[in-house]
Amino acid sequence: MAIGLLEVLLESAKGLANTDFLGDIDPYVIIQYKTQERTSSVAQGRGGSWTWNERFTFRVEYPGSGGQYKLILKIMDKDTFTKDDFLGEATIYVEDLLAQGMENGTAELHSRKYSVVQADGTYFGEIQVGLSMTHKVEVETDRDFGGWKESDF
Repeated sequence: MAIGLLEVLLESAKGLANTDFLGDIDPYVIIQYKTQERTSSVAQGRGGSWTWNERFTFRVEYPGSGGQYKLILKIMDKDTFTKDDFLGEATIYVEDLLAQGMENGTAELHSRKYSVVQADGTYFGEIQVGLSMTHKVEVETDRDFGGWKESDF
């Protein structure tokens, strides 16, 4: 099993469902990879187009346990006085990217648009995301010498 870093560039979204009765939505994204989760800031923009330009990093193991090599991007609407609304989600399968990154040292999926799927299964809007993966070589710093352990600390 090899260790790597998966970097997600959350760029922009457009055409998302408007769940607010008064005014525009205030979208943010919860990005999940297996048990790890990152949350973006509320996007800048109005009138159906929003921008983040934020980077998030996830630690990945490949091949690893569980086998679910996918990023889930949950798009939410930030509300002040009520529970935040779910606008939809996009799923990005990254197994091929991870395999290529582990083999070549790095791999990249250039920025592209992914469809946003609402809770009822319909498509409504798109989110633009770029991905890169870097193989990380872990250096073992603890050495065991016949029951004695030497450490760099």
